[in-house]
Amino acid sequence: MKNLIKICTVLLLTGLLISCEEEDFENDFLEAPAKSTLDESIIFSTVDLAKGAVDGILEPVGQTNSYRGRFIPYYGFNTDVEYNYSSDDEGSADADLVAYDAKPNNSRMNSENNAWAMMYQGIERANIVIRGLRNYGNPEPGTEFGQLLGAALTYRAIYYADLMKAWGDVPARFEPITTETIYLGKTSRDTIYKRLIADLGEASTLVAWPNETAATTTVERINKAFVKGFRARLAMVASGYQQYPDGIRRSNDPDLSVQKMYQLALDECRAVINSGKASLEPTFEGFWRKYNQENINAGGESLWEIPFSSGRGRVLFSFAVRHRSVDQFTGQPRGGTAGPTPTVYYDYNENDLRRDVTCVPYEWGAAVEGIAQQQLVGIDTWYFGKYRYEWMDRYVTSTNDDGVNFIYMRYAEVLLTAAEAANELEGPGAAAPYLKELRRRAFPSAQQAEMVDAYVDALSSKEAMFDAIVEEYKYEYTGEMDRKMDLIRWNLLGTKLDEEKAKLSDLNTRSGEYANVPTTLYYKYEEDGYTLDIYGLNRGETGNPGPEYSAFNWDQPLDEMINTIYKPGVDPDQRQFWPIWQVFLDASNGKLTNDYGY
Repeated sequence: MKNLIKICTVLLLTGLLISCEEEDFENDFLEAPAKSTLDESIIFSTVDLAKGAVDGILEPVGQTNSYRGRFIPYYGFNTDVEYNYSSDDEGSADADLVAYDAKPNNSRMNSENNAWAMMYQGIERANIVIRGLRNYGNPEPGTEFGQLLGAALTYRAIYYADLMKAWGDVPARFEPITTETIYLGKTSRDTIYKRLIADLGEASTLVAWPNETAATTTVERINKAFVKGFRARLAMVASGYQQYPDGIRRSNDPDLSVQKMYQLALDECRAVINSGKASLEPTFEGFWRKYNQENINAGGESLWEIPFSSGRGRVLFSFAVRHRSVDQFTGQPRGGTAGPTPTVYYDYNENDLRRDVTCVPYEWGAAVEGIAQQQLVGIDTWYFGKYRYEWMDRYVTSTNDDGVNFIYMRYAEVLLTAAEAANELEGPGAAAPYLKELRRRAFPSAQQAEMVDAYVDALSSKEAMFDAIVEEYKYEYTGEMDRKMDLIRWNLLGTKLDEEKAKLSDLNTRSGEYANVPTTLYYKYEEDGYTLDIYGLNRGETGNPGPEYSAFNWDQPLDEMINTIYKPGVDPDQRQFWPIWQVFLDASNGKLTNDYGY
């Protein structure tokens, strides 16, 4: 499955000979399919041909300007915990994307082969496949054709969910394009969410649990645990706050009420939890090591990953701990385009085992005779330690792509969603077991009585439990670019960004809750000659640990980050979505316009 998304293949898909090199949006996406030499009745009544068609639904993900190089690197920034360093470049197209001031003519995005077009290409492929499987495949639960239909329904839901996450209301088409449906206006996202939730309900009856069949042995294939968890996520988002053309509010549709959607989410999460078919990895660091080692076995914590071949995908290229040159760990000197905000490290409890995995204060410097050393970079520059070339088993040599998958959902989210929904519907006592399970992994056994049991048991009100869950998402998910979506649905985006600006200001002056953060670090190298031994990162560590350590200034100014986490004069709550890019407005025959003041 690591070979699923390749950029140099030609896919035969129900009436379309689709080359991955096609980039003409109007010709390849808007026009109706041409007649194929193979009839749909043959393709979708033959398992192997149908499998190829289903795999082809995901092929657009790997296109240069699709998820690979545009959506994954830019969506989800900036938040109270994640900062994209391109926002330092004031006025640039990249900065506008992450600092809540994107324009329809953004030069990074305004191209006809952008992620928007690739998502709709994937949707069109899914529509053709779904029609073909329903007509010719007899897709029943427990059958190979049933598994394929469930996967196709889920892939389509993923594309639509990401479109709405980035753009709000979007055109919706659930049947293959005809001449009558080439040009469509926007559909209310409420309508789309209801359709996706129903589709995923059907898909969950069709696909197998992880490792239940040969089709669900890897996290690159759709399985029941992921479908149910994803359905729960969409239920929470659909009933949450978001920017509509008439303001920020919850949906007015009674079918998307908090009561109904939270109950659906809770039921789905409990089904996954009670199934025993997925679980947390024993240690947080162990999970991220397995991820970087490209362990794709199903049945653990990762529920589904966007699969990239070894020559495609830019997850580590974008987000890994920075490597300044080719060295002992990588032939691709990249990473480091984004990282945790400087306050996050100090918000963790010092005993939280997630802290040092998530927040890295060093990069790998220029190699000498092929060997690089870790070197401190300053309190204004942190890296996501969840992504590390040095944890890979494979030595990456590609110029631009690392081939590491993108985790779309893991089991930790199922626990947090269950906690949030149970708290709202049944009270904090019902939420406590799920939160405790997650925190138990985060702390050494000696700390669990205080930091797990006592901490959670003290959350005696719904409000206190909710606030703790918001914080737990931060500690668990920093660096996975889900925070923006969650802050929006909680109606906390602007609030948390402003809180972060205030916290950065306090850290900048070592005042308030950051008064005891040291201004000097001390370091030496361990016996291997390249691993840093650092003293002074923890609060209150102000003494000199000894003459074998060298001093490092830890007092770099944070003003630039404070001023660019969102663009001055912009209200992030009024910029929850990107605008539709101008090239698609121009090609819409007047059917599409931008909302939200664009």
